[in-house]
Amino acid sequence: MPKLTPVLVVDAIEVCLPFWCERLGFTKTVEVPHGDRLGFAILERGGAELMLQSRASVADDIAALAKEPSRVTLFLEIESLEAAKRALGDWPRFLEERATFYGTREIGVRDPAGNAVILAQRVG
Repeated sequence: MPKLTPVLVVDAIEVCLPFWCERLGFTKTVEVPHGDRLGFAILERGGAELMLQSRASVADDIAALAKEPSRVTLFLEIESLEAAKRALGDWPRFLEERATFYGTREIGVRDPAGNAVILAQRVG
């Protein structure tokens, strides 16, 4: 079975860590410096893995890729939407809570790098 791990290219990893770790409960398991900042980090939560790489690190690694815009939408299934809403506090939402035809309750926020994150809890 293939494993798919998103790599989010961000301007600065340090500003993204509080969102992913403190608010959404991921744990940083790997960090790689790039100059005087972080260039790469691996975050994990409940078997899900997410990688963050700084744009400067990508430029040194794969220059052509660093010039492209990199925005994604992540669909993250979670156990409790209520717990996620509490953890997010007043974090701005682009999608207020809704029930979907595919059986989830969900909200949508953007991480500090501008990536869309849909937090979804299965219902029923």
